[in-house]
Amino acid sequence: MAKYVDGFVLVVPKGKEAEYQKMAEEGRDSWMKHGALQYFECRGDDLKQNEMGDQKSRAYKEMAGAGDDENVWFSFIVFESKEHRDEVNKKVMAEMDESYSDQTDFEMPNDMTKMAYGGFEVAVEG
Repeated sequence: MAKYVDGFVLVVPKGKEAEYQKMAEEGRDSWMKHGALQYFECRGDDLKQNEMGDQKSRAYKEMAGAGDDENVWFSFIVFESKEHRDEVNKKVMAEMDESYSDQTDFEMPNDMTKMAYGGFEVAVEG
């Protein structure tokens, strides 16, 4: 069965990792409760530029516009299909709206202007 993945690349300032991880754990609990198949939040560890023959890849920090005081996270959520993703995300967003509606002072621990998001159809799985 083909799967569908929501993928994120985001930047978290150093010193806010614990705050972001707490928020990510709450997100994981919500997505999994509402039917996601898998949920991953991955903190950057080895993000340097890579050489592949005579070609060089871009480094994640460069691609994400992260400074020396920031780290890059790569995150993804796995669903049964795009339709399943839409159903699960609708439930998660409703839950988040309810949870955060009375928190007027809530501030994201990451820089949303340095975040990229997209939905991906799984083409190869192993």
